[in-house]
Amino acid sequence: MISHSNVTEQILQYFKDNINSGNWKVGEKIPSENQLTEILGVSRASIRTAIQHLVGVGVLESHHGKGTFLLDAQVDENTGSGNKITSEDCRDIEKVLEFRRIVESEACFMAANKRTPELLQELQEDLDEMAANQGKREVFVTADIKFHEAICRAAQNPILTKSLLKVFEETRRNHNQLNELFGYRDGIYYHTLILSAIKAGDAERAREMMFEHLQNAINKLEIEQ
Repeated sequence: MISHSNVTEQILQYFKDNINSGNWKVGEKIPSENQLTEILGVSRASIRTAIQHLVGVGVLESHHGKGTFLLDAQVDENTGSGNKITSEDCRDIEKVLEFRRIVESEACFMAANKRTPELLQELQEDLDEMAANQGKREVFVTADIKFHEAICRAAQNPILTKSLLKVFEETRRNHNQLNELFGYRDGIYYHTLILSAIKAGDAERAREMMFEHLQNAINKLEIEQ
């Protein structure tokens, strides 16, 4: 069981112990969030935070509807690198948006070309969740992030996916700030256009809409500053 101090660190240590001992093997699915919650006696949110941390550094990989899998057993090397993206690196919201505009636009292009029925369903569910929760910031932002994460994974480039998921993890607070600045309408508007382009297999349009979405956020941020 986990004590109430430093919960995330203790969960991460539990994960590392299972990986280093060989209990969890590369390519295999780790216990579900519900199972881990019961085993460790912590909240599902705490489990998810720890999982997303290891996803961000390339140790774990999550697949919608399938579970979370061990991608790399070198957990200590991956989590101890001095070159990893940190919260300090992501403090400047405008710089983060510039990075995302460059990388996510291409990820969207790739996702449109590699779209699957599962991806389209996941994106539609995330968009529906956003539309149904206008005014409920935490729920809305979570669905917003999930939409972008799904596109990143669909690009099927592990370097791109790892870097973007790490940025999302480190900038969760920024997403809340951006939502406060820009409201809910822009997110739904652009996500609808992006999803329509991906559904149509129009990779150029998908890339253009993602670029415009993030550039619009940069423009509004500059006005507010």
